[in-house]
Amino acid sequence: MSETMVTVVGNVATTPVYRELPTGPVARFRLAVTTRKYDRVQDTWSDGHTNFFTVWAWRALGTNVQGSVSVGEPVIVQGRLKVRDEERGGQHWTSADIEALAIGHDLSRGTAAFRRVFKANPALTEPTAERGGQRAEEPDGEPASVG
Repeated sequence: MSETMVTVVGNVATTPVYRELPTGPVARFRLAVTTRKYDRVQDTWSDGHTNFFTVWAWRALGTNVQGSVSVGEPVIVQGRLKVRDEERGGQHWTSADIEALAIGHDLSRGTAAFRRVFKANPALTEPTAERGGQRAEEPDGEPASVG
């Protein structure tokens, strides 16, 4: 069965909620995606309909969302679209979720400073015979990392 892949551009509408679950870390937030239309006659832009998606970010992506994404920020989310129909309290609900594969700030609307996250790797902190007893280093003198 094929999955519906989507890329959406919008604004973070809710504070990301981060949880450590038995299956791994997860973060979720609501994303507001509003169409914009240009009216040539009035020479103005106007907002159209706003769609809201619940974005789910699992594992390392979820951990990074927690420290990187805040309400109001423009982001681009790429992932799998999942539309759910539910009955709650006698009412029918339909929701659109995105299981994110990638999330980033929309750099057409601002700037961001990227910081790589490194996992602890004992091979980088312990001298080894393969490296002549030296730690690997980056050109600027910082310890090298595997990412």
